Amino acid sequence: MSEHMDIFSVSAMARVLNVSRSGFYAWRHRQTSDPSPRKQRSLQRDEMIRDAFEAGKGRSGSPRLVLDLEDAGHSCDRKTVADSMKRQGLRAKAAKKFKVTTNSKHQLAVADNLLQQDFSASAPNQKWVGDITYLWTDEGWLYLATVIDLYSRMVVGWAMSKRMTSSLVCDALTMGLWRRGMPSGVIVHTDRGSQYCSTIYQDLLVKHGLHSSMSGTGNCYDNACAESFFHTIKVELIHGERFESREEMRQAVFEYIEVDYNRSRRHSAIGQISPEAFEAKQVVKRGVH
Repeated sequence: MSEHMDIFSVSAMARVLNVSRSGFYAWRHRQTSDPSPRKQRSLQRDEMIRDAFEAGKGRSGSPRLVLDLEDAGHSCDRKTVADSMKRQGLRAKAAKKFKVTTNSKHQLAVADNLLQQDFSASAPNQKWVGDITYLWTDEGWLYLATVIDLYSRMVVGWAMSKRMTSSLVCDALTMGLWRRGMPSGVIVHTDRGSQYCSTIYQDLLVKHGLHSSMSGTGNCYDNACAESFFHTIKVELIHGERFESREEMRQAVFEYIEVDYNRSRRHSAIGQISPEAFEAKQVVKRGVH
């Protein structure tokens, strides 16, 4: 009605649409008058929540946004944040199923399961987990191998290649060794894939005094933390996006791991803070004692 007032009379439009003239004028007055203090606060809160959501690249639901807002000095309960997100049409990126990567149909020797689904660690470099996943680009598959320290869930080593070879997992492990100062005695748990059973990978473990551990046949729960990371990166970075080249994917994965995941992403297993913040916090605690 407001858009057609210069063509039709309000009385005629109200009669045709079966609405009252007084109701229309009351609505129009509300649109042009200053919002109430309560409405202003609601609008400001919506903007604050939207800014926090966009700062997190659309990856955070209401529980993580509540914590992000608290860190920024704003107190909001989860229901308030959830209601605001619903009102604004803000939805965190959703999950999708992806391909399984393990090829355990080989005749190579396998290691015992030293981890036994105990994913706890009281210090860095006690237990690492490794795995490989597929990432699709318009140029074809790109394979990502990672090494995660179970102490903080930090990705300490990673490598990418257009071929899923033993060298790929060796490169990821080598990065982890350099990054962590060449530790020895670490349990390095993986699945029974041929890359991890290869001579070149097993020799690398022996050279650095690391202990090989492998999941049971077909049991994804034995390496749940590695699987969880791949689920996270695919939900938060890959799903719904198109990558035209492997190089574009490389850059996106680099930024996600080194900037977003290790430094910023909150993890429930370590008290809803990032891996880097968790390790820094533990260093401070040890320094106090």
